[in-house]
Amino acid sequence: MGTSKKRIGIVGARGHTGAELIRLVTAHPELELAYVSSRELDGQRVDAHVTEYHGDLRYTSPAHEELPGLNADVVVLALPNGKASVCVEAFDAAGKDPVMVDLSADYRFDNQWYYGLPELTRHKWRGERRISNPGCYATAMQLSIAPLKDLLAAPPVCFGVSGYSGAGTTPSDKNNPEKLRDNLMPYALTGHMHEKEASMQLGIPVEFMPHVAPHFRGLTVTTNLYLSRPLKREEIQARFQHAYNDEKLVRVLDEAPWVSQIAGKHHVEIGGFAMSADGKRVVVVATLDNLLKGAATQAMQNINRAIGANEYTSIPV
Repeated sequence: MGTSKKRIGIVGARGHTGAELIRLVTAHPELELAYVSSRELDGQRVDAHVTEYHGDLRYTSPAHEELPGLNADVVVLALPNGKASVCVEAFDAAGKDPVMVDLSADYRFDNQWYYGLPELTRHKWRGERRISNPGCYATAMQLSIAPLKDLLAAPPVCFGVSGYSGAGTTPSDKNNPEKLRDNLMPYALTGHMHEKEASMQLGIPVEFMPHVAPHFRGLTVTTNLYLSRPLKREEIQARFQHAYNDEKLVRVLDEAPWVSQIAGKHHVEIGGFAMSADGKRVVVVATLDNLLKGAATQAMQNINRAIGANEYTSIPV
């Protein structure tokens, strides 16, 4: 069996998402880790950091031009924004074409790369080998808006609150528990990368105001939608149920979901559907785990599609 497994390399595996991806790969019957790179953890055993992994692999720190020679069938780029292109160029220069999944924003606006939000872009799949993984907030926003896109009278307005794991592992105010205690920290209130991403993918302007909260993982997006004609709450809910009925990783609820219920879970919850008295405004609430469906789980959905496995292999649904 071992020889038939696809080899997967993770570049930039120190972060929270890298650890979640290692857990998903470890549980996968058709994948095995080829390498996990991290400058900070170079030489340390992977199982010392991710207890679910059982093996002798150590973190390494190859230069980007060395990556193509490591012969992985799948390469996940889990790097900060702006760092992916040198790796991609190294593979191009070496004439190597593994399946590549980029977790940063670097290729989300590049039409040469497939934008992998399966619940909304599955119909566009043409066997691509270069996949841009959506942003965590952008995933929640798009899933909240898409079923009503044809009925909007104004740009949707999204209020987002994320746990501080979304700010990564490099120290900053946005992941400093002391500064976040008893606090809600607004940032990038116009022009956020995920605002541009959701707007481009949906083909309509979307407005987004993100905040960081003191909890570690999980995000909430509360979206205000003005409708071009009055609707009943049941009609709104029916649209969402119709859109996501067959989706294993989207659950449509009656009540508004709580972020405390989504930590460690692989799906999105969407609910609330609070209507104004005139039926022309609805407020929708979505929650997801920013490290899982917002990053690692979604990457695994995309990897599974690319290697011809069932989309949900190794993902608890």
